[in-house]
Amino acid sequence: MARTKKVIDFRDVQPHGTIFKVFDNVFMVTGTNITEHEGIRFQTSRNMIIIKNGDNLSLINTVRLDDKELEQLNTLGKVKNVVRIGAFHGYDDPFYVETYQADFWQMQGMDNQHEFKNIKILSSDNMPIPNSSLFTFQTTIFQEGIIILHDNDGILISCDSIQNWTKKDEFFSDDCWEMFVEQGLIGIANIPDTWVSACKPNVDELAEIKSLHFSHLLSAHGEPLMNSANQDLEKSLKNKFNIPI
Repeated sequence: MARTKKVIDFRDVQPHGTIFKVFDNVFMVTGTNITEHEGIRFQTSRNMIIIKNGDNLSLINTVRLDDKELEQLNTLGKVKNVVRIGAFHGYDDPFYVETYQADFWQMQGMDNQHEFKNIKILSSDNMPIPNSSLFTFQTTIFQEGIIILHDNDGILISCDSIQNWTKKDEFFSDDCWEMFVEQGLIGIANIPDTWVSACKPNVDELAEIKSLHFSHLLSAHGEPLMNSANQDLEKSLKNKFNIPI
């Protein structure tokens, strides 16, 4: 693994699980997410999605791994692309960009929070992952996107806009889980109120997601949602925003 001189401080490794296969050439790993908001400490879980294309890997919603799991990552291929699709994620991006000299991709208009040079701009006409496209929210205050892999009957890869926490995992704190349950932030194909409040998407734009072709959902938050993701998202949109199925 080629290392370069570190020019900024990387965030420390937080507890995480092991990389597991979801589909051929599609992998996931779950780790700890610790944030503070208005003086309150939140400990939840978050996922990194790994897409393999030949010998190259693309990392979406990065989670820094410890040395042991980095060895496992390296057996899959070489980290070629680091991809940011959520405004509120990205603090582990520098570790992978600098450690692997990877290309960094983000959507037009996102802030360059780490002062990366030579940023590549994501669009459906310019994707680092073959046979994929990008859904970009046009009405949100903060930039957010969804990647669609056109394999395996369609795989939606989201950041914060669509989540799928349905059960407490080992990386959630007890009090935070209880708080999230009370606030309605736990559910199948859930569009969380926290993201809606922060980003203020247009309801008509949320309805557009239904027209995308997908059967599965891999989110930055929650378990993989297999086979029924489109139908489950329709129910979620109906229940929360009264968008017709």
